[in-house]
Amino acid sequence: MTPLLHTSAKSTNFVPMELITSENIILIGSILLIAGVLIGKSSYRFGLPLLLIFLLVGMAFGTDGVGIQFSNMHSAQFIGMIALCIILFSGGMGTRLSAIRPVIVPGLILSTIGVLLTALLTGLFIWWLSGMDWTNIHFAFIPSLLLAATMSSTDSASVFGILGSQKVGLRNHLRPMLELESGSNDPMAYMLTIILIETITLGGELSAGSIILELILQFGVGATGGFLMGKLTLWLIAVYRRIDANAQSKEDTGQATSMISILMIGAVFFTFAATTALAGNGYLAVYICGIVLGNATLPNHRGITKFLDGMTWLAQIVVFLMLGLLVNPHEMIDVAAVSLLIGIFMILIGRPLSIFLTLAPLHKISLRSKAFISWVGLRGAVPIIFATYPIVSGIEGAGQIFNIVFFITILSLLIQGTTVITAARRLDLISTDNPDNEDFGVELADELPTSLQTLTLTPDHLAKATTLRDMQLPPGNLVMMIRRGNRYIVPNGTRNLQPGDTLLIIKEDSTNKPGKV
Repeated sequence: MTPLLHTSAKSTNFVPMELITSENIILIGSILLIAGVLIGKSSYRFGLPLLLIFLLVGMAFGTDGVGIQFSNMHSAQFIGMIALCIILFSGGMGTRLSAIRPVIVPGLILSTIGVLLTALLTGLFIWWLSGMDWTNIHFAFIPSLLLAATMSSTDSASVFGILGSQKVGLRNHLRPMLELESGSNDPMAYMLTIILIETITLGGELSAGSIILELILQFGVGATGGFLMGKLTLWLIAVYRRIDANAQSKEDTGQATSMISILMIGAVFFTFAATTALAGNGYLAVYICGIVLGNATLPNHRGITKFLDGMTWLAQIVVFLMLGLLVNPHEMIDVAAVSLLIGIFMILIGRPLSIFLTLAPLHKISLRSKAFISWVGLRGAVPIIFATYPIVSGIEGAGQIFNIVFFITILSLLIQGTTVITAARRLDLISTDNPDNEDFGVELADELPTSLQTLTLTPDHLAKATTLRDMQLPPGNLVMMIRRGNRYIVPNGTRNLQPGDTLLIIKEDSTNKPGKV
């Protein structure tokens, strides 16, 4: 059996085989986690995406660094599959139908046709480059499309991590649109990758009809399976609650929340496996299952969300560190020139052109919004995970594909990831009414016909009223608390308000699902 961690003959820092023990692997893993978290904590101060930090930490401990080589692509693919299921499910849980309803059409168009156009345009450019005498890549048309398809999806974790840390909101419903696109475009990129790999390995012709049929089958079975599994999971939770109906103490309630959270994680993997076995797209099914559960009434919703957030962070950290260990930096130097050209093409031409063509019929979306969407096309862990599939399938040139995708991911994070907020400011898309749902740590029971929202005051809000008594709040709205900097203030009618104060408002709402703050 090949060990997951072993020495590399190419590494100048040789690690004796007798040191590769289970205890040392656990020790190294813990050091990687601690180092990544501590370094990543300060990354947002410099505008660096957290993904990039963990990738660099992994690379520092890898073949060309400390000397640990992780080269088992099958294990990497399996770990990435598990992590991606958790990440997509958590993304679905956090997707509010009320928020995405105004942008569901452009979001879905971007995640399907937009991904297809990005892959096609980038694939044509790679094919053109391969015909040049001075390049060191020589891909045929289908392998060129395969390389483009693996990196045709975007990553939202780094973007919204930066926006969240900077307390920055976006105008024109851009945030839910980008969340919907990034949450639902991974399945499309996965399907394109698998279809192109099958075409190469089977030696068949690329038929438009067969591709369309495969996409319909994958989307149809995936969407249906995810919806049905979401409903089935809700039924299983109801059954568990009836069985546990006699639990009255806080300890029992906490245990019930933990068990329900674990039940949901089990449902995630069952959804992926069952849908994939039925020839559907498991990643799409997992995402839709998360949407169904996230918009339903769940016991102790906040506790479940916190559990899933922790699982998601762990999944992201593990997969990012693993991918950093997986690459050999010295091998990326060989493809640095062509990778740079491909990356610049994707950032400046491929992604913007596909966005503007895709959204051309939607005249309500402004040019500034389209330009920002074009810029927020970060590549992340998903393209690197998808780039392991050609290697596992034995595709010729798969090693070059992996190194090119890894290089472009780092390039995208360095260029786009560090300029997201600057781009939003330059395009005047920063929203001053950005609700910060974690400012107060308050949650209402799902059964109550009320919701919570926050409002950050600006000079415009205070132009006609400087106290709560003078503010004209809509009927049924009540300010519960005021946050000023790091202070929390109990409101009263004569309290003078200042720009930057954040109000926690409880609102009577018998139609919408209660929110959490």
